Amino acid sequence: MKKILIKNGRVIDPANNLDKITDCLIENGKIARIENNLTLSQGEVIDASGKIVMPGVVDMHVHLREPGREDKETVLSGTRAAVKGGVTSVLAMPNTQPAIDTAQNVRILKDVIKKDALCNVFMTGAITKARLGKELTDMASLKKEGIIAISDDGSSVDDDAIMAAALKEAKKNGLLTICHSEDKNLSVKGVVNLSFTSTRLGLRGISNESEYKRIERDIGLAESVDASIHIAHVSTKESVNLIAQAKKKGLKVTCETAPHYFSLSEEDVLDYDTNKKMNPPLRSEEDSKAVKEALINGVIDVIASDHAPHTENEKEIEFDRAEFGVIGLETILAVSITELLKEGLLDWPTLVEKLSLAPARILGINKGTLSVKSEADVIVVSPLDEWLVEEEGIVSKSKNCAFINRKLRGVVECTICGGVIVFNKNQKL
Repeated sequence: MKKILIKNGRVIDPANNLDKITDCLIENGKIARIENNLTLSQGEVIDASGKIVMPGVVDMHVHLREPGREDKETVLSGTRAAVKGGVTSVLAMPNTQPAIDTAQNVRILKDVIKKDALCNVFMTGAITKARLGKELTDMASLKKEGIIAISDDGSSVDDDAIMAAALKEAKKNGLLTICHSEDKNLSVKGVVNLSFTSTRLGLRGISNESEYKRIERDIGLAESVDASIHIAHVSTKESVNLIAQAKKKGLKVTCETAPHYFSLSEEDVLDYDTNKKMNPPLRSEEDSKAVKEALINGVIDVIASDHAPHTENEKEIEFDRAEFGVIGLETILAVSITELLKEGLLDWPTLVEKLSLAPARILGINKGTLSVKSEADVIVVSPLDEWLVEEEGIVSKSKNCAFINRKLRGVVECTICGGVIVFNKNQKL
């Protein structure tokens, strides 16, 4: 494994309170030294002058679709998209076909990861068998095979008793429970945010209540059994307020939002663009503002993509019938830079924490840091360079991106995973 020396970059590592212009040496797949004036006689030297050097993004909400829906995405195509976007670790959601609900299904996915993944892929197991919300999976056997979290993502567990039992079992097995908080009795087959916009579009609406009422329930159940929970894709101001209250009480609650919830709003679906149809839906400007404020004040811990690939024939149809979900691995970092840094809402160290360090800590994995002797998952980013998101440039198997034809700031020059250069802007993937 060749040595790599990254010279003269602005090295940012919140885990070690590091933010300075210096050099970073990688040897044997690990961070060897971070010091000034390092030299290298043999190996690769990367000039990072004027660039950001940071831990690779840890995206804790990714749908890789394999096994079962390889027409949408595969471990290979998904991790190729990841490294292009500066993501070096992903947490794969279990809503595959079949679901990741047995030890055997974990092994199937593990074999594919070993063979095809270009970056680190961590696995989530299902909370209930087939994600039907009826019967708990054998979490102990799933953990033994390597899962690090549980979720029925895409569905919420409706039965309070089953959810409480799941939280207890997850706690016993040292697993994080990730909640897709949606009460389908309240979202009742809606497709856009419930508001004047839904009336204008003539489409069924999804209320804020369908999200925040379920978050309230999930927090209450977690408190009753003294378990940790992580709330996925927070999109409403009421959800933010509930999570803030829970944190004030000292409850073990963390949460994430996705770039589309702080960069877009319900106004963006007025042209019936199905690439902006996701669940939860794009909300009001007021909700988007509340999400941004929660990122600033620390109520929202993590930015995750909720990368959800779909085929053309699932998206390029009537809005009502189109699938929920958008891809985001290739744009998570650039949208965050454009919306949060360019606008002066966050500084670089805080953004790196939300994208890299916080998700790694929440998941209990040794990632998101440039600590000496840690695995060298590093990205080099040109912070001011702009690029246009174009469908033909997308490397994900699916093209359902909410940011097509949008100019973004922040170009990933190079992605290093485990000490190996897995993406270079100047070489074709």
